[in-house]
Amino acid sequence: MTEFELIRRHFATLAPGRADVVLGVGDDCALLCCPPGEALAVSIDTLVSGVHFLPGCDPAAIGHKSLAVGLSDLAAMGARPVWATLALTLPTGDGGWVEGFAAGFAGLAGAHGVALVGGDTTRGPLSISVQVHGFVPADHAVRRSGAAPGDLVCVSGTLGDAGLALRGLLAGNSPDDWLCGRLDRPTPRVALGLALRGVASAMIDCSDGLAADLGHILEASGVGAELELQALPLSPEVARAVVDRGDWTLPLTSGDDYELCFCLPAAALDRLPGLASAGGCGLTVIGRIGAGPGLVCRRPDGSSLDLVRSGFDHFAGEGG
Repeated sequence: MTEFELIRRHFATLAPGRADVVLGVGDDCALLCCPPGEALAVSIDTLVSGVHFLPGCDPAAIGHKSLAVGLSDLAAMGARPVWATLALTLPTGDGGWVEGFAAGFAGLAGAHGVALVGGDTTRGPLSISVQVHGFVPADHAVRRSGAAPGDLVCVSGTLGDAGLALRGLLAGNSPDDWLCGRLDRPTPRVALGLALRGVASAMIDCSDGLAADLGHILEASGVGAELELQALPLSPEVARAVVDRGDWTLPLTSGDDYELCFCLPAAALDRLPGLASAGGCGLTVIGRIGAGPGLVCRRPDGSSLDLVRSGFDHFAGEGG
């Protein structure tokens, strides 16, 4: 198919009739309306074949994940998703691949009321860039910079599942469907992010690894933290891997979890069950914010863990 046939057939209809979309796909620009009193939260991510997904990955899973990573960013700010744009670079005009990709993208977009309002298609090595937009009252956006000594460090869901799945695939093994789903079809915690407006003092999504992402909160807030490794929420599969290898880097640094790490004033601890119910996921207290700098990770025996690296970095090890 031609570029414009691909757009018309697979993407031009990915809009749920939102009143704030004056003009969507099909013109030089989209025309969009922001409601009064709300700020526009914007984030963009690029997924590249061989880096963010393995060659041969199900195109529907790639479509899902390409949107999910952006929705996770919006969730981390407490923003309500509304629009997305898509830049798709394809080696060929493979209609079957694009159909699968569009189905995965559309399924998640429809679940969150997201309208695809524009984008671009080009020929080249397979990569996908998605920009997402959300609304949030300007005074209720949850930033990285609000953590204070005494706050509790909390995390949603379980950690390390995607990393364990990737390790298995790279080793030539076949992880079970649940683990592969955690890698290929992450669940953006949008409902939880909305529930944490006005409650969490700081928040970030765990995309590069818990240690690295929490480190961004600590740096932005000018504080430190101490984590209790035995408190980390682990699936049975990850827990076995940690015990077998004595290796805590799997839940701390492997990334691709897309869970929310947030700081909660200690006085709000009794709200955690209600927040978990609103977010539709488990929430766990894993540590506490302190005044001193840096991140300390305590093993179950009380000793501290020294991390060689804290998480994924595209340019780690390069000279400069």
